[in-house]
Amino acid sequence: MAAAGGDKLPMEMCKGINGLDKVVLREARGSSAEVYLYGGHVTSWKNDHGEELLFAVFKPPKPIRGGIPICFPQFASHGGLESHGFARNRVWSIESDPPPFPTNSASKAHVDLILKPTEEDLKIWPHSFEFRLRVALGPGGDLLLTSRVRNTSTDGKPFSFTFAYHTYFAVSDISEVRVEGLETLDYLDNLQSKERFTEQGDAITFESEIDKIYLSTPTKIAILDHEKKRTFVVRKDGLPDAVVWNPWDKRAKAIADLGDEEYKHMLCVEAAAVEKPITLKPGEEWKGRLELSAVPSSYCSGQLDPQKVLQSS
Repeated sequence: MAAAGGDKLPMEMCKGINGLDKVVLREARGSSAEVYLYGGHVTSWKNDHGEELLFAVFKPPKPIRGGIPICFPQFASHGGLESHGFARNRVWSIESDPPPFPTNSASKAHVDLILKPTEEDLKIWPHSFEFRLRVALGPGGDLLLTSRVRNTSTDGKPFSFTFAYHTYFAVSDISEVRVEGLETLDYLDNLQSKERFTEQGDAITFESEIDKIYLSTPTKIAILDHEKKRTFVVRKDGLPDAVVWNPWDKRAKAIADLGDEEYKHMLCVEAAAVEKPITLKPGEEWKGRLELSAVPSSYCSGQLDPQKVLQSS
């Protein structure tokens, strides 16, 4: 279905893998994103050259691995629920008339999704909530995700949750990647029983498995891909932590839906709220925002140029 004049629609519903419903977002200059209603899951983000910027694999009957899974109301095993909570395994609904959405983006290429608990959910996590998710493409091809969680309970009880946008970035070679913006910060090392350490390096580089939760992180983090001469910029609000994960070779072999060599082409840098759970009283709402952009970068006397990226607004 095309718009008048042959232009593609900025937002279109269609069928995806296994007949699952998905929304395709297209920005006028050519960038695109795909969002599955199953999980409210962004599975693709392409720039205006059609290059895929997220890493995702689909090997039925496993759920989609990669893209940007929503971890709610629990991150990983930080609680008594299934790992990463249940939101990523539920079918979300499109909300045609969401409440006013204060946002910087006037993009027509956006979709509003909503998730409410089922009776089964209330048995395992007895709290009434509304989770609204807006996924939008900015005019420059930036990908924006805004989550709003409201406590809708009538029993007067607050609830607490942890959260992450579990973003898998596509990289050319993990050993050629560095992450800037997290140096000197404290982190919890999930490979060492969540013990707390302080980051010593001037940037994070990769030569073995990593699974760390960085605490009190800045609103901006840069992922520099030397080989692609590309920098991903992660901007975030309402999400104080940042998780950095790559399974490396041994762990990758143990992950059934990940090829033995695929760890080389992915890196998870996740905007999160893990260390201090978010608590909402009835009627209160929390908002967490993620903005991803990809900019060209090049070598400059051994350093990649975009130190400027971290310092610019």
